[in-house]
Amino acid sequence: MMASKANSPSSAPGIDGPSPVPGAPDRIGAWLDAARAARDPLAHVAGLLRDELRRDRGPNPVWISKADDAILDAQLARLGERLAEVGGDAAALPLFGVPFAVKDNIDVAGFETTAGCPAFAYRPEADAAAVARLREAGAIVLGKTNLDQFATGLNGTRSPYGPVANALDARYVSGGSSSGSAVAVARGDVLFSLGTDTAGSGRVPATLNGLVGVKPTRGLLSTRGVVPACRSLDCVSIFAHDLPGAQRVLDAARGFDAADPYSRDPLREALGDAGWRAPQARLTVPSQPEFFGDALQQAAWDATLARLREAGVELVEVDIAPLGEIAQMLYGGPWVAERDAAVGDFARAHPEAVHPVVRAIVTGHSGSARDAFESAYRMAALRRTVEGFWREHAALLLPGVPTLYTIEQMLADPVELNSRLGVYTNFANLLDLAALNVPAGLRTDGLPFGVSLIGAGFADDRLLGLAARMAPALVPGAPRAAPEAPAADAHSVPIAVVGAHLSGLPLNGQLTSRGARLVSRTRTAAAYRLYALPGTTPPRPGMVRDAQGSALEIEVWALPRAGWASFIEGIPAPLAIGSVQTEAGDWVKGFLCEPHALEGAREVTGFGGWRAYIASLSRH
Repeated sequence: MMASKANSPSSAPGIDGPSPVPGAPDRIGAWLDAARAARDPLAHVAGLLRDELRRDRGPNPVWISKADDAILDAQLARLGERLAEVGGDAAALPLFGVPFAVKDNIDVAGFETTAGCPAFAYRPEADAAAVARLREAGAIVLGKTNLDQFATGLNGTRSPYGPVANALDARYVSGGSSSGSAVAVARGDVLFSLGTDTAGSGRVPATLNGLVGVKPTRGLLSTRGVVPACRSLDCVSIFAHDLPGAQRVLDAARGFDAADPYSRDPLREALGDAGWRAPQARLTVPSQPEFFGDALQQAAWDATLARLREAGVELVEVDIAPLGEIAQMLYGGPWVAERDAAVGDFARAHPEAVHPVVRAIVTGHSGSARDAFESAYRMAALRRTVEGFWREHAALLLPGVPTLYTIEQMLADPVELNSRLGVYTNFANLLDLAALNVPAGLRTDGLPFGVSLIGAGFADDRLLGLAARMAPALVPGAPRAAPEAPAADAHSVPIAVVGAHLSGLPLNGQLTSRGARLVSRTRTAAAYRLYALPGTTPPRPGMVRDAQGSALEIEVWALPRAGWASFIEGIPAPLAIGSVQTEAGDWVKGFLCEPHALEGAREVTGFGGWRAYIASLSRH
């Protein structure tokens, strides 16, 4: 058993302590169910949030700043406005009242952004784009969390606010750089949090604290409003207790952001992994994994592989040495200069304000423009060498971390031990991959063990689904997931749906039965109007293009060409398939309506989408 506990679980309903099981109950879903069942949903969540902010969880320096009464009241007032906008139906807000934390290198209006350096602090006028999306979905920020200064480190000890202890055993490092964000979730302060990930800063602390950690494909979540570490590699990451919660947050936070030059949309990436045809029960694993002499970590890995084999998963061993070479390029190649570009001038002007290890990394780069190009050429060659790891198999499976270190050990050897923590994470951002870390039970000494699933860019949803299906093998006793809908083939047509074909609505089966796969949840350009068509069963909307219109919720599905003709034949007048512009500016085939049918129809554009309008009807 663990020698010491850092914290005890919260008693607040819906906000509980650690749970190292990837298939554990959906805690965010439980929170939402309780709120929606309450006589006054807004008052219900307000009481829980106030109780949490008053709770003292001990000396672990998880938080840099927390919401005061004024900040919380302002957020609750906005939540009340959002509730009114959707007809008073809390179910129309996917994260209604859900408390979350934000790493303090991500802007949140009303809070200072310090990046772990008090002398660097500033007060932003607006939320970071990802935070803004989550707040519009109904989530509430409880505060800003501690981090390795300027997001430089993987261990959680490089902060003037103090080292953040592991939530499960206070002797051990929490992992970093998103240390506070991980521990805030693991010990039950919040139900999810945002971190950042450039070399593993989201995945390492997720593993070390028994959490699900999502490192999205670069650009899937906007990084506008994030203090950069390596701007071309940075990702906003997600911590959650369980896979359903991680999926909920990912769905709410992602979306194309025209103001962020690094933002990307799956439609612009040739439907992401729509051509992925790898066997779903085949994983790539390292032939010679590195554990730096940690026999307990290796035993946990071997036991996990044995359970997967017993479950029928084929494991294909490969030499991952090229990944190690790529990982070393992050700190030994030209990408170090990006850290200098981000905060180097500040570090040289205020040397006393910057952690000495961080200062040495940020300002210690060297090399010429020629070196940068040669590194880029080598990276291209290595990328081709390893791309089969996730193109030919369902995913690459790795240990989350090779070993665990105590805070005392890390402080005694801060550079070498920190670098070891990133052995299985550093390469992913350089290769533009999607990554998901999930708990896989406990080691024999009671410390958490986790694994990492790595996939091609824009395979984010597929990895979450794969992890859910593997949950019983990862941790015995975890609930089984429902079977995945058939994958689309390599010759699919993207189609935008706006009404009864949306996920969970009555006609969605017309897509899934033809092998269609959800590619993205997004919005149209701000140039459409939506109407409830009278006399339709099930109720259907009509969408028309109008320069004075608004952005509307849509889903884009990849529909195999083999099912395209039969799908089109079933579309009744006055609906038709035309071209719909997304908020990213792309054009995709989608549902439109003949204008003559709108006479006498109720305009529902103000609801922002058909799902919110349908939800409002249940309140009347």
